[in-house]
Parts: sequence; structure tokens; C-alpha cells
Amino acid sequence: MIKINSVVFDLGNVLIDWDPRYLYRKLFQTDEEVEWFLENICDHDWNLKHDSGQLFSKGILEKSKKYPEYSELIHAWYQRWEEMLGGPIDESVQVLSELKEKGVLLYILSNWSAETYPIAEERFDFLSWFDGKIISGEAGIVKPDLEIYKLLINRHDLNPQHTVFIDDKEENIRAAELLGIHGIHFQNASKLRKDLQMLKLL
Repeated sequence: MIKINSVVFDLGNVLIDWDPRYLYRKLFQTDEEVEWFLENICDHDWNLKHDSGQLFSKGILEKSKKYPEYSELIHAWYQRWEEMLGGPIDESVQVLSELKEKGVLLYILSNWSAETYPIAEERFDFLSWFDGKIISGEAGIVKPDLEIYKLLINRHDLNPQHTVFIDDKEENIRAAELLGIHGIHFQNASKLRKDLQMLKLL
């Protein structure tokens, strides 16, 4: 069996609880209104543009021109972004800590805006435990584009066969596997622990 010596973590909803509903439930009266806003105004594709490197100032201006009646709520996405952060996912951070103690090389590969990532870095001490990181907003590429995985491999001199990637989205895992990286689909911390134990990492 090939020995894994590098573990790559996605961040959102693997190590860090992030959900725009935490903010918008304060700004709307009903969950139905929140869901409509997140599906039709500040939707996934719009947010992904910022994860790809677009400045929030540009994205917010364009969206506010299109939906002026929601301008204040659109601006809140960036102005009150920190309120979308829950806490660390403690059980996952414990797994990360144990890998660190064992001397496993640890990396981040996350779809995250370059403008908001520093807020998370300041808030969560464990983000300093990693040996390297690729943040999509800094790279200008988002998962599951194969180029971001190639960047990870090349920048950190990783051997895909000796590397495992943990992500909560299956399409991101499948992309990593196309390049020979071993994928773990994150569902919860206890399953992650078992998956890593099977790889003799814990």
C-alpha cells in the first residue's frame, strides 16, 4: 500500500462552520425570505466569482445596480461577512491536531475570497498549523478546475499518490482523483477519522 504523507483540507464546512444564513436570518423575518434571497440575489454563482478573485466592490456594485431594492442587503454580504462564520468544527480540528502531532504534512485547498480569508486566519489559530495553502481568490482559480489542483501539487512539490484531499463536495473530490490524489468525501468528523485510520494516518 502506498504511504500517504500529505493531507490537504478544504476549510468551509470541514474545519470551519460557514453559512450566510447566520447573517441573513438576522436581516429577514422568515427562513423562506432568506432562502429566496440566497437562491435569487446573492446566490452560489455570484459568491463563487469572489472566490475566483473578483473584488467584492465590483460584485456588489453590479448586483446592486440590477437589484437596487436589495442594495443594503447585498452590501451586508461583505460589510457583515464575519457574521456568516460559526465556530470551528471542533471534532475535525481535533483530527487535524492529531495529524500535526504525528508530523504529517498539512495543506489547505479552499474556495475562499482573498478579501475575507484574512478574517478567518485572524480568528482561527489552527490555520497557522498548515505547511502551505492555496486560496482560490488569491490564485484566481476555483475548485473543481483541475488547474488549482495542479497549482497545489507544483507549488508544494506534492506527489499525488502520497497525498489525500478532504472536501465536503463530491465534485471537488472527483477532480482531485483525476490527478491521482486520494480523495475523502467529508461527511462528519467521526467518518473522517475512520477514513484516515484506514490510510494508517491516525
